[in-house]
Amino acid sequence: MEHVSVTIDIAGLPPERIVFEISPLAELGIALHALAEPGHHPGLHGWATATSAGLKPDLADRLHEADFLWTSSFSDVFLPFSGIHGGDGRTGATLAEELDMLDRLDDERFVSATLEFTCSRSYATGVMIEPRRALELAATRGPKQHGFARRILDDPGAVRAWLRRLFEDCDQAFFADTWRRVSPRLAADARHKTELLRRKGLGEALRSVSPALTYDEAAERVCADKLSEGRTTAVDPAVGAGLSFVPSHFGWPHLTVLYAPGWRPAIVYPVGAPDLPAPASVELLKRRMDALAHPLRMRLCRNLARASYTTSELAEAHGITAPEISRHLSVLKQAGLVTTRRRGRYVLHQLDVSVVARLGSDFLETVLR
Repeated sequence: MEHVSVTIDIAGLPPERIVFEISPLAELGIALHALAEPGHHPGLHGWATATSAGLKPDLADRLHEADFLWTSSFSDVFLPFSGIHGGDGRTGATLAEELDMLDRLDDERFVSATLEFTCSRSYATGVMIEPRRALELAATRGPKQHGFARRILDDPGAVRAWLRRLFEDCDQAFFADTWRRVSPRLAADARHKTELLRRKGLGEALRSVSPALTYDEAAERVCADKLSEGRTTAVDPAVGAGLSFVPSHFGWPHLTVLYAPGWRPAIVYPVGAPDLPAPASVELLKRRMDALAHPLRMRLCRNLARASYTTSELAEAHGITAPEISRHLSVLKQAGLVTTRRRGRYVLHQLDVSVVARLGSDFLETVLR
C-alpha cells in the first residue's frame, strides 16, 4: 500500500517552540461541527440536541448559511494564530482575542482559508485558486456555496465582519457557557502534556495525544496517520518556528492537522475519547478490508467464526487443496483477523470476532480522523 500520512518537519525546532495550548476559537469551530454533524459525535447527542433547540431562528439560519466552513472542511479561519506573519504563534486567552487575530490575517490568507471547501487539492500547495475556477468548484457544491464564494471574492472585508458577528452571537447564545464548562479540563490536559513533553520527550507526549501520531526521531518529523497526504515544516522562516497542539472537548473522532504552506502547523486533538481500543492504522485497515474482499476468504470466515478448524478440514470442506487454503489463511492472519493455537499435533485457526466487530468503527474513525 502507498503510505498515506501528513508529516511535519521539526528538524532544528527548539523544544520550547512545541506548545500545548487551548484555543476558544478552535473549540467553537469544532463545536459548530458537532452541531452540524451529530452523527459523527454520538457521545454529544444530548448537548447537540439541547443547543440546537435553543438557537434563535436568525442565528440558526446564519449558521446554515456558512456551515460548509466546519462540515465539509474545518476551515483554518478557526486557527488564525497560525497564519499571522510576524506573530508569535500563540493562541489567544479569550474568544475576542482570537477574533482580533482573525481580523489581522491578510486578505489572501483569509480568502484562501475560507475557500478551502471548494478544492482540497489546493490546500497542500498553498497556491490560491484562480477566482473563476473557485466559483466553478463552489457551484458544484451548491448554490449556497457558490453565493458565499462570490461574496468572499467580491468583498472579503464584509465577509470578515459577517463571520466575526456570527461567532460573537454564537458566544452569547451558547458558547460562552460551554467554554466555561470545558476549558478547565482542556487547560489541565495542556499542562499535563506540556509536563510530559518536558520530562519524557516528544515521542511520549505524542503517544498521549493520539495513537495516530508518531515521532520519527531519525527523520526529525511528526507523522499523523490519516487518509490524506501532506507535508509541511515547523521551521518556516517566513512565519516563524513553532508547532501547536490544541486540545478539544468536542473533537473525537477527529484529529485535525493544519499543514497549509505558509502557516505554522497545528494539531487539534480530542480529549476524553471513549474508552475503546485504539483504531487500526490506515495501512492495517486497508489490509483487513482487502483480506475480506476475496469471496473464498469470506467463506472461510464463515467457518472460522463458528469454530476452530485445521487447514485440512477447511480444504476438505471447500474442495480445494491444503496449500491454497494455507495461502488464504496467511492473508487473514497477516491482517490480524485470524488467530491460531496448537492442540497436540493439530494447528487450529479461528476468526478473531472482536477485531471483525471493530471494523465498522475503525473504518469510520479512520475516514473521519
